[in-house]
Amino acid sequence: MGWLDRFYLITGHVGRLELLVPQGVRLVQLRLKDLPEAELRRQIARARDICAVHGAQLVVNDHWRLALDLNCTFVHLGQEDMDGADFDALRRAGVRIGVSTHDEAELDRALACAPDYVALGPVYPTRLKKMKWAPQGLEKVRRWKRLVGDKPLVGIGGLTPERLPGLFEAGADSAAVVTDIQQAASPEARCREWIAATRVPA
Repeated sequence: MGWLDRFYLITGHVGRLELLVPQGVRLVQLRLKDLPEAELRRQIARARDICAVHGAQLVVNDHWRLALDLNCTFVHLGQEDMDGADFDALRRAGVRIGVSTHDEAELDRALACAPDYVALGPVYPTRLKKMKWAPQGLEKVRRWKRLVGDKPLVGIGGLTPERLPGLFEAGADSAAVVTDIQQAASPEARCREWIAATRVPA
């Protein structure tokens, strides 16, 4: 499972990605919303090139067609995005796929698509956006790990370095982080703290 690092950075702009990937990030998702296609294409292509230089794995959120066009190798799909996604085309191109889940119906739907990882969230209350889902908690992480078996499980939502031991003990294979780094006084320094915390042997 070397392709799925224990620290999974999520960022909403290629400029932030360019700042943080050189800190030692190995896995990063570019989550772009409400942009013209030309700007989406520019940011995804730039992120692809930055990650290639630094040996990081880029995950493109939602925009699977552009990921295919731009020869990206990993996409993440929310439940809504699964509706129109061409899983066969992605598989033929060798693109890995991660899927968001919040309840058992979504998990069943995700597993039926044979994703490369399943994400569960929010594990804890999150400050970034108002969520329609209540915090899932570590017991649900444990249950999800039993249900997904050998498939990698990503925990997301309200995570901090201090919460990592509990998350990993509950069965998560990777911790996806948005707000804790985005709102840090020094995102670069905070990113290095996360890397150090997740690289310590469990």
